[in-house]
Amino acid sequence: MRTDKIYLVGFMGAGKSTLAEALGTRMSWRVEDVDTLVEQRERLTVADIFTKRGESHFRMLERAVLTDLLPMRHVIIATGGGTFADGENRTLINRDGISIWLDVSLKKAIERLPIDGRRPLATDRSEMERLFDVRQSAYRHAHMRLDAECASITELVERVVDSLDL
Repeated sequence: MRTDKIYLVGFMGAGKSTLAEALGTRMSWRVEDVDTLVEQRERLTVADIFTKRGESHFRMLERAVLTDLLPMRHVIIATGGGTFADGENRTLINRDGISIWLDVSLKKAIERLPIDGRRPLATDRSEMERLFDVRQSAYRHAHMRLDAECASITELVERVVDSLDL
């Protein structure tokens, strides 16, 4: 595959931000994190945005950040867990670059997530299970799937780099 832009998609706790940083270092590309950019824009944490302004406000900000990132090239973007679940976002992402799904089991995602309130949609485990199931069908529309269950970040970086025609 040939590209000048990579979007990492997948459930919360899949390792998108960690892999983005490692890929950015390996490829000498810029790295952007959608959740971080939303927080900077609002001067609030994701959890505070959800609490004070609601999920729909957060999703609006998320789309605005994605739109702002469209002109950038040679960039790796770590999306939020729900970013790719939105059909319009998914279309923007898949037209603009290569989307790579970091696929992990719900059990692995739960193991990786702190229960400290920073992830507002992870506080209710039954809701998290429902979200996981719903989002799996969206993630399947990514250009590439990486089994991120047991692989190290180094292994994942090499798999991505090997699959790209850079």
